Amino acid sequence: MSRYRGPRLRISRRLGDLPGLTKKQSNKMSPAGEHGEQIRKPSEYALRLEEKQKIRYNYGISEKQLLKNIKIAKKVQGSTGIVLLQILEMRLDNTLFRLGLAPTIPAARQLINHKHILVNKRIVSISSYQCKPGDIITIKSKISSKSIVKKYMENPGLANLPNHLEIDKKNMIARVNGIIERDWVGINLNELLVVEYYSRK
Repeated sequence: MSRYRGPRLRISRRLGDLPGLTKKQSNKMSPAGEHGEQIRKPSEYALRLEEKQKIRYNYGISEKQLLKNIKIAKKVQGSTGIVLLQILEMRLDNTLFRLGLAPTIPAARQLINHKHILVNKRIVSISSYQCKPGDIITIKSKISSKSIVKKYMENPGLANLPNHLEIDKKNMIARVNGIIERDWVGINLNELLVVEYYSRK
């Protein structure tokens, strides 16, 4: 399935708060759809599916990309769920979002696709680029690039800056100092249920 381009608020009403997907807040409390008002106990499969969908929609990745990242996480020593979240959090689009250089992950992806972002003084146009400790992220010196990012910085996505990142807002220079820790992940979910979902397929 390709990237989701439909109504974002509908998804956040169904799955809960997804800061990477949209900043909008709905006044309605129940999930979207005619059956949203019905209260019923979800099955174990439904719980695992919901956690998997949270990851997919928040980080804006396809099913194929998520499966690929799960396979990579399984090969790395340590908890598969935590490694998966670290892989997703260290993506360039998410890193820009967490630095406050973009209000949402789709907005960060647009900055990257339009070649406004430099990593270690080289233009990077791939949203899934894995940031590494020591990477320096800067904005292209063009006036148009700086003005877009300045506008975004006035209205950032998440207020708290993770401890593995630092930014000089005046000069628009950011640095990745390490790998993100589980406590600083910006989305509230149970990653073990996501791993279980794929292990049973």
